[in-house]
Amino acid sequence: MQNNLLGVLKEHENKLLAIWSQILLESGSGDGAMEEEESKEFASLFLNALAKSDDNDTHEFEKVQDLIVGISSSRGKRGFSPRENAQYLISFKEACSKILSELITDPATLYDANLKLNAILDDMTIMTFEAFMRGREDIISRQVDEISEISTPVITVWEGIVALPIIGTLDSSRTQVVMESLLQQIVDTGSSIAILDISGVPAVDSLVAQHLIKTVSATRLMGAECIISGIRPEIAQTVVHLGIDLSGITTKASLASALQTAFDMLQLAVVKRKKIVE
Repeated sequence: MQNNLLGVLKEHENKLLAIWSQILLESGSGDGAMEEEESKEFASLFLNALAKSDDNDTHEFEKVQDLIVGISSSRGKRGFSPRENAQYLISFKEACSKILSELITDPATLYDANLKLNAILDDMTIMTFEAFMRGREDIISRQVDEISEISTPVITVWEGIVALPIIGTLDSSRTQVVMESLLQQIVDTGSSIAILDISGVPAVDSLVAQHLIKTVSATRLMGAECIISGIRPEIAQTVVHLGIDLSGITTKASLASALQTAFDMLQLAVVKRKKIVE
């Protein structure tokens, strides 16, 4: 019965596509020519799979599932929401049900056919949500990596002196990025002094302090001295209150003060040129 029924559905594929397109248009989930091609491909592959089996765990349905995941990802990149992605399949299910109701007169048979169809399409609808979430997670992960790279620039401020302004909160993963960037720049420039400016760090707790100490230790292992600048009064009070020992690290209130200390370490002096009177 199911094979004969699905054979009839295949014969009405064009009608199904027309009904489906109309439903999508009315629901506002349509997307023009690109969606029309995707819909044709999906309907054809789906009906062919159904004609062979009504079990969505078979090999035939793996291709359909891969296709719908690809379509959902594509629609997500074009700005469709998870709800609109789900509506895409719900509309297809509605179109199929309309044709089935025209072809089957026996209520019990119609109910069984719709039940099988719903089970398969509902499972695929869940896949569209999962595909959307994976896509979003990939985008967020990529953006976090890009922001981390942008927010940890190591600047050569003078020959032998590099500075790393840290903006935002330091966590374990970001500390690793900071270390790698700073150590690589020390190697590339041959610098002997590194300045860590934490003016942009909103707060310093014991965990952030430990990350800073690790960075200073790694810098010293590379043969460079490290200065921490940007110690605001509230940060100084917090460090003292928490009992964090930074006594072995050179700290300064401002980047300018840290740079002056670095000049002193390198026995350099910046002097103002006298104006030459002609």
